Amino acid sequence: MEYRCGRHTVFTIKYPFAWKTKYSDKVLVGEVAERVRDLVRQTCEMFEIRILKVVAGKTMFTFWRMHSRSWSRARS
Repeated sequence: MEYRCGRHTVFTIKYPFAWKTKYSDKVLVGEVAERVRDLVRQTCEMFEIRILKVVAGKTMFTFWRMHSRSWSRARS
């Protein structure tokens, strides 16, 4: 497991995200799925976010790890 160190702390932060359509339709298929995947990867690289795991089906679950500095840059 990868830990980060602050001045007075040692920590790891992981974020689970779940994406679901209103009627559980599979909309992330084919070209749409590839485009979404590419956009998510580009965004994660830009903000130094590491994708730990992706589980896709009717609901897509992603588990991310990021440094707190990345989160503050993403919000501004």
